[in-house]
Amino acid sequence: MSVPETPLLDVKNLQVYFPFSRGSLFSPEHGSIRAVDGLTFQIREGETLGLVGESGCGKSTTARAIVGLAKPTAGTIHLQGQSIGGLSDRAMLPYRKVVQMVFQDPFASLNPRMTVGGIIGEPMKVHRLASGKDRKLEVLRLMELVGLNPRFLNRYPHEFSGGQRQRIGIARALAVDPKLILCDEPVSALDVSIQAQIINLMMDLQQKLGLSYLFIAHDLSVVRHIATRVGVMYLGRIVELADAADLYAGPIHPYTEALLSAVPVPDPVLSRTRSRIMLQGEVPSPDRHYPGCNFQERCPIAVERCLTDRPELVSIGKPSHQASCLVREND
Repeated sequence: MSVPETPLLDVKNLQVYFPFSRGSLFSPEHGSIRAVDGLTFQIREGETLGLVGESGCGKSTTARAIVGLAKPTAGTIHLQGQSIGGLSDRAMLPYRKVVQMVFQDPFASLNPRMTVGGIIGEPMKVHRLASGKDRKLEVLRLMELVGLNPRFLNRYPHEFSGGQRQRIGIARALAVDPKLILCDEPVSALDVSIQAQIINLMMDLQQKLGLSYLFIAHDLSVVRHIATRVGVMYLGRIVELADAADLYAGPIHPYTEALLSAVPVPDPVLSRTRSRIMLQGEVPSPDRHYPGCNFQERCPIAVERCLTDRPELVSIGKPSHQASCLVREND
């Protein structure tokens, strides 16, 4: 029997709660925002896991918890088989050579007081990977790798366009030769034409360097282009997880069906034959606890069981296609 391959990243039952207090001095109310509420997924070497969902569903908090920018309330995070959940900044330093992050806003994530050369070279300095002339040569190599003119070495972030700034962010992430890059909506702030350039760049880098990605987005068409597998999040939980081709061809969870029905298609004939699924109501507040399914108030196929029984992520149809829906798992 073959030994199962250890995943590059293994997240199990991850919870990230943010406590709050509200109300008056004499009748205070205490609770917690359940930003991430029991997340389980794996990323293998060389693959891209797309994580999609509405704003506020916990996608970015998940990425921040993995790199140590948000403290997990419960659950485990294993990177290359080693537990990294709850480690201090000093203890996390060796693991940050393995996992890096590209942020949503390319301007806010760059130090305006540093030149491009300083920004890209800073991780090498922190991890003591190169110094002096060797560091400069490596910075120049990385700039060429991401499509930046090496002559821009001494320019500042404000002198670049949005797409160029994101290339700087990608080069900075590559400076420590990571295996996994967490991409937190890296193209959502860019023009559509520039989005395509950045996505193609990331795919080329994956082929050249053997990278793995956790690609967070709300644009399902972008995720379809880059992802190997796709996880759909709703209110802090993954409600469907499958190979990209299977999920787009045959979604199982009602929430996934609604999301895909809203994606525009370039064929006007096909567009007229598609029916849009309109969800009723607003996204529930993450400070509420639901004994049953989180999607119960907006689900068009909800039954009485959905109000009391909490669905788990189980395989439906094929082992690689998982969904958390009490109705569909019994169909």
